[in-house]
Amino acid sequence: MSRDRTEDKPHDEQRHSGAEIIIRALADQGVEVVFGYPGGAVLPIYDALFQQNNIRHVLVRQEGGAVHAAEGYARSTGRPGVVLVTSGPGATNAVTGLADALMDSIPIVCLTGQVATHMIGNDAFQECDTSGITRPCTKHNYLVKDPERLAVTLHEAFYVATNGRPGPVVIDLPKDIQVAEAPYVAPENVEHRTYRPRVRGDYAAIQEAVSLMAHARKPVFYTGGGVINSGPEASQLLRELVRKSGFPITSTLMGLGAYPASDRQFLGMLGMHGTYEANMAMHDCDVMICVGARFDDRVTGRLDAFSPGSKKIHIDIDPSSINKNVAVDVPIVGDVAHVLREMIEAYDASPVKPSAEDLAPWWADIARWRSRNCLAFEQKGDVIKPQYALKRLQELTRERGDVYFTTEVGQHQMWAAQFLEFEEPNHWMTSGGLGTMGYGLPAAMGVQVAHPDALVIDVAGEASTMMNIQEMSTLLQYRLPVKVFILNNRYMGMVRQWQELLHGGRYSESYMDSLPDFVKLAEAFGAVGLRAEKLGDLDDVIREMIETPKAVIADIAIDMKENVYPMVPSGAAHNEMIFGPEDKGESTATVTDEGMALV
Repeated sequence: MSRDRTEDKPHDEQRHSGAEIIIRALADQGVEVVFGYPGGAVLPIYDALFQQNNIRHVLVRQEGGAVHAAEGYARSTGRPGVVLVTSGPGATNAVTGLADALMDSIPIVCLTGQVATHMIGNDAFQECDTSGITRPCTKHNYLVKDPERLAVTLHEAFYVATNGRPGPVVIDLPKDIQVAEAPYVAPENVEHRTYRPRVRGDYAAIQEAVSLMAHARKPVFYTGGGVINSGPEASQLLRELVRKSGFPITSTLMGLGAYPASDRQFLGMLGMHGTYEANMAMHDCDVMICVGARFDDRVTGRLDAFSPGSKKIHIDIDPSSINKNVAVDVPIVGDVAHVLREMIEAYDASPVKPSAEDLAPWWADIARWRSRNCLAFEQKGDVIKPQYALKRLQELTRERGDVYFTTEVGQHQMWAAQFLEFEEPNHWMTSGGLGTMGYGLPAAMGVQVAHPDALVIDVAGEASTMMNIQEMSTLLQYRLPVKVFILNNRYMGMVRQWQELLHGGRYSESYMDSLPDFVKLAEAFGAVGLRAEKLGDLDDVIREMIETPKAVIADIAIDMKENVYPMVPSGAAHNEMIFGPEDKGESTATVTDEGMALV
């Protein structure tokens, strides 16, 4: 563990148990809720929790659910989520959630129990090498061996989790450290010895970026989750700069909501299942302004064909993301909000700016791509199309005020990204980088804890729902009125889609022929179960789901054979898209086995 460079200031000379120090440090950090599951190695901490009233605890049903719930809490509030689990399997069950949080830059502080220090390495009961196991899937981790350093370590962990590019931090806590006594010692100001993220961008680089923007004729903003991570001011500054410039803007899956979906300058999501106009604009642009995104493979497609004629500006607080996947012309390391503020000042001061007349041919190209209407679908007959179900969900929740959506992972996730419209940041929680099935239900639970009066909906697939269905019990225990909106096609839909397109329709182990009756399952948990089996049922089910003041599972039977389009086939360039079998040769790409990647 590295020591911070601050003078430690004792709050008092009284000695406290390690468990009491942990609770006091959490309270001093403003923690309101902890998601966790007890076990022998953390019972002293649970005893300290019992003896105070400042911090609420939510008992999940499996430790993976605790981390996902903390992710939902963090993503919807901008504050770090806190997790408490026991040693051994408690820690290993949390690993998937930690990896998910690392990939999606979610600030999490995870406290794990550990066997007593003198037993570490002896294969004691419920011992595992938590530090070693979690090192690759956390931003940083600690093994505390000195109770005198416990409070400082807690405060430093929050600093690391929330500063720079956010991420998960693990603190491994041997049981003897939890019962040992020490004074509560906390730093006045945490300043880590080696970790000091740069928040202000280089002024010369900002000037160079503005110069490129001023002379652009085919510009596009490419924005990602880093805008949302930077805080609400960053989203407002992004809107200001985009509107001043008159440039089009697109977003990654994780960035949806940073810019309003209803604005005419917004081209929709880009990438593998993004819109045609977004991907074409990215390919043909002459200046690309990447803000808080990381050139993920699901965005770039084949790297050697990615936006070949553009000058690329990249704003990111994580220097390791710069030039990692795509070489850029103007790198700017810094916090999005700080950099955008300075870019706006520089853009306002620039004597040269592209006029509406200069950009008119570019907008004409975009209008032509938009006219392709790439998200078009046909709802006919009684069989519910998933796209239609989501459009009705969007319409019937539009006037509800605060609405938060989470998703599981698969076809339903992509349809939700395409058809739900987000006007504000922090209202869309999904697993982007790791693609974790089972994320949405516990994440919705965390969102609902953070926003008790809001409408929180998990857009789900039936296969993903089964991954963490036990968390329905948590919803009922804490009276959390989360709505689970299942688009049920009785397949692992994205697996089936790829098997259809790439494996000759050989649907190996992707058919779910033993699904539960979700209405009865909801009722077994004490929730409300609803089902829509035909088109005429849909609106009534959605309305009843919304108006029910407790947890609901709404099972929506959808077209079993519907696929997500448009689609950039794996191994193709990002402007080579297929639009579905009805195109009859009009698609811009052909699906082959070459370059095939995992779903």
